[in-house]
Amino acid sequence: MPAEPLKVENIHDTWGLYSHAVKAGNLLFISGQVAIDPEGNIVGKGDIEAQTEQVMKNLKTILEAAGASFKDVAKITVYMVNPEHRAKFHEVRKRYFGEHKPASVLVFVKSLVHPDLLVEVEAVAVLGKGK
Repeated sequence: MPAEPLKVENIHDTWGLYSHAVKAGNLLFISGQVAIDPEGNIVGKGDIEAQTEQVMKNLKTILEAAGASFKDVAKITVYMVNPEHRAKFHEVRKRYFGEHKPASVLVFVKSLVHPDLLVEVEAVAVLGKGK
């Protein structure tokens, strides 16, 4: 079965460079999500909580477009520019994932695609039959 880009509405434009998510069999590969709202604006300059909230909203939008939820996420990779933001990131993350604990990697990086961005999260979800 070939990989298929997932059509996602109510999320920022990818400028034709990539897909927000690609389905391959029952796996959903979600591109790194940053704090950009559906209108293309960076949310929460300097505020890790606001940025994490927008990242999670973007992930939720993509998961819902695939008929999935945070409970279907098997693995996330988090890229963060400031180690001091870790605790606040995890507070927001827990509100979305609840007790579900996917495999996880956290990597501290010098910068992301834009200097105002503080965090980026990519994910892999497992879709049920017919999703």
